[in-house]
Amino acid sequence: MATRRLPPLALLACASATGCSGWQSALDARGSGSRALEALFWPVTAALALVWLAVMLVLAAALLRRRRPVPAQAARRSEIAVWAATLATVLVITVLTVASHLTTRHISRAAADPLVIQVRGYQWWWQVTYPDSDGTGAVVTANEIHLPVGRQVRLELSSADVIHSFWVPSLTGKQDMIPGRDNQLTFVAETPGILRGQCAEFCGLQHAHMALLMVVEPPAEFEAWLAAQRQEAAPPAGPMLRDGQRIFEQRPCGACHRVRGTAAAGEIGPDLTHFASRGTLAAGVLPMTRGAIAAWIADPQTIKPGNNMPLVPLAPDELQAVSAWLASLR
Repeated sequence: MATRRLPPLALLACASATGCSGWQSALDARGSGSRALEALFWPVTAALALVWLAVMLVLAAALLRRRRPVPAQAARRSEIAVWAATLATVLVITVLTVASHLTTRHISRAAADPLVIQVRGYQWWWQVTYPDSDGTGAVVTANEIHLPVGRQVRLELSSADVIHSFWVPSLTGKQDMIPGRDNQLTFVAETPGILRGQCAEFCGLQHAHMALLMVVEPPAEFEAWLAAQRQEAAPPAGPMLRDGQRIFEQRPCGACHRVRGTAAAGEIGPDLTHFASRGTLAAGVLPMTRGAIAAWIADPQTIKPGNNMPLVPLAPDELQAVSAWLASLR
């Protein structure tokens, strides 16, 4: 994915900061929200740098100046300097506060017909729901959000357990997900690509492993993806896949996970109807490969300690069949 060249001031700041470019960067704006925040970031950084430099110069002058009795005239000048510094501080804080308020209003501005997506945080994964707006049925997926380029999106954010925080820095700012209180984020994704998001509020043992992917694509590709996601799981092709589905339905797997078109109708874990179409599994911990699927089923607690998926004992041939069936759910 191509990245924009940053100005010299940005490169200087990046010398002491991480994440200046790439698929998870607040300084590589690819959405309306992140672009507004970037426009606020550099004036704030410049103002604070000037304040810091002024303080350091005054401190250096005070340390290098030899001590001597302070005459009344010098004391008066010091008093004026203190008042001037106080007024300058109030002015800087006021200007930056107003700029921050205007930026927040700009980011929160809603369009007439946004794409509504519901995102619910769990320990430690993301449930993503595209509500049924035209009678074709809702789409439920996990840990991956698809968006069309150029259309305003309204994310309706909630939490099922503890405080999480939704953050895709290349698209928009952070927003907390608080149990019992729904929040929103609005933005427009401006360029196609795959971006990475992260929970930005410590939410437990696996907080660092609660990531998600944002797939920004042309409107036609997004509509095709959405239509495919509305379909039920494809019937298994071949004896091994049929065995995998049967084992999945008969073991505790089907009590926790839903796979539309099968007897698996669980509501506790992520919806797995089109599981293998996602880029990662376990909220970004593993790539979506058959080997990774088998490793996750065999021992989820070693890979992601503390998660709510229990160890389901399977014989080697059963594990092979279940992992093959899950890998076919595209």
